[in-house]
Amino acid sequence: MAASLQIHPGNMPKLVPLDLSNKKPYQLHGLSNTMQNASNTKNLNFSNTEVKSAGEMDKGQWMEPERMCVDRNPPCTTFPDKSTNIRAIRECFPKLLRLDGQELPSPVTVDVDTPCVLKPCKGSYFGCDELKSLVLQFLQQYYLIHDRGDRQGLVGAYHEQACFSLTIPFHPEDPAPSSLCKYFKDSRNMKKLTDPHLRVQLLKHTNRVIVYTLCVLPKTQHDLSSFVVDTWFQTERMLCFSVSGVFKEVEGSSQDCVRAFTRTFIATPASYSSLCIVNDELFVRDASPSETQSVFSIPVPTPTSSSMHTLSQEQQDIMQASSTPPEVNL
Repeated sequence: MAASLQIHPGNMPKLVPLDLSNKKPYQLHGLSNTMQNASNTKNLNFSNTEVKSAGEMDKGQWMEPERMCVDRNPPCTTFPDKSTNIRAIRECFPKLLRLDGQELPSPVTVDVDTPCVLKPCKGSYFGCDELKSLVLQFLQQYYLIHDRGDRQGLVGAYHEQACFSLTIPFHPEDPAPSSLCKYFKDSRNMKKLTDPHLRVQLLKHTNRVIVYTLCVLPKTQHDLSSFVVDTWFQTERMLCFSVSGVFKEVEGSSQDCVRAFTRTFIATPASYSSLCIVNDELFVRDASPSETQSVFSIPVPTPTSSSMHTLSQEQQDIMQASSTPPEVNL
């Protein structure tokens, strides 16, 4: 069959239905060039081909069929459920509309090429002044201890059964060694991490394990004037908020390297009008040139009116909180 079709390659674009039923896997392997030429095929019959996995169907990856028959194929019977079977086949043929005579739901597509303009950042959001005071005091106290050198003092900030995860970006196209290598072994980047056991293992549980993990990370100094806080969910028993900003490492081979971070806290009310962290998710990346240039441009000591006129009101509040004695115990 393959030899016959390859004799007339000029006719291949006109081939709309293609029947490959009752073929052995080795016969499909020999049809790779045939399938590549048959890119206009709309109706593809793979029934009873005895392929062992959906991956073997990728010999037809150049085709974009709208209708397909895979009845009595092993992949159709070995997958745990029908939806998994459909998803696996659609990974090979994303434009598929009918499978074994049944209409498929329209595929979800994202047009990444459409240009869009991101709205400018509106700065911190707290919801109300009471939450604003609570969150700012908490962050000031947390990072005061975090940057002081002995992070063991953060044990009391976490619930006994709290959970923590760390993520750094992964760029497969970048062969250069990452400057974030000190964070790599604890990184739980779900795009890179496929081992389900390692995914579970890299979730740090209990306050003491979390603090031990924080203690082995590079020593830091955070720029409080760079913080942007977003309080995005609140109930009587739970508060969820994120803080983004920059910090620099203060010792070792990466001393003075500037990093950008986003940290998401889920916390519950604690004694002394403070918060108890139940979930902590930290994302660290290399800072952009603009972030590096502006970092620590405002001195950390008590801010003056001349040094604060370029800061937003929320950043001024954070700076003011860092210059006053803490009133909250973690």
